[in-house]
Amino acid sequence: MKIIRFLKAGRQQFGRLHDDGRTTLLEGDLFGGLRDTDQTARVERLLAPLDPRDILCVGLNYKLHAAETGAEPPAHPVLFMKNSGAVQNPGDPIVLPRRLRSDQVDYECELAVVIGTRCHNVDRSDALRHVLGYTCANDVSARDWQRNGGGGQWCRGKSFATFCPLGPALVTPDEIPDPNTLAIRTIVNGRTLQDWNTNDMIFDVPQLIEFLSASMILNPGTVILTGTPHGVGVARTPQVFLQPGDSVTIEIEKIGSLTNPVVEER
Repeated sequence: MKIIRFLKAGRQQFGRLHDDGRTTLLEGDLFGGLRDTDQTARVERLLAPLDPRDILCVGLNYKLHAAETGAEPPAHPVLFMKNSGAVQNPGDPIVLPRRLRSDQVDYECELAVVIGTRCHNVDRSDALRHVLGYTCANDVSARDWQRNGGGGQWCRGKSFATFCPLGPALVTPDEIPDPNTLAIRTIVNGRTLQDWNTNDMIFDVPQLIEFLSASMILNPGTVILTGTPHGVGVARTPQVFLQPGDSVTIEIEKIGSLTNPVVEER
């Protein structure tokens, strides 16, 4: 099932997105179970599929991306976090920071994994049972603040407002039995800049859940960003950074397209 979150008459509601483009209203709780009412719903404004409890991010998790940055493949997943205030809706703008100015804002297409049940010391063989669904993410990154303004930590350059677009839908695991076989790409102004497959992950989704839940608790609503493939703007020659007026689309097979315009912070 493809689950969307949207506004209708000013209220947040959940709906089921059908293959023919229709949306039917869902009742219940995202983590406690949703029921399809079969009532057609009018989507006034599409929202990110959820408000994350936590956003855990994995760096350098694609073989060719590690190579393009000149880094050795890590022995363990590289973990950092994004502020939940960075979440942005499909169609709403990515805002280039100007109060803390960045002129090196980069795109990163990523598969996002949403945890549906409490995870603690989960074995990889049981890991996917805890997944509520999958969605597209753009791990927008201010490279100058990531490298030079965070005291050696990445969170500052990764957590500016609007730097975590999510959507358009949360796709349940019955439609994606293997999350490590999906085509994934980034398109900026009609130009494809990343185009690869999630099978290039160094640590696959079950391994990530096992590692992140080890001696740590992942609560329902935790979003895991699983890394980006090669082709990021900072590693290109010449470098490509987002500019006002750009349009960025993240596409993942079986999930859909997440598109956001780019504007300057006022």
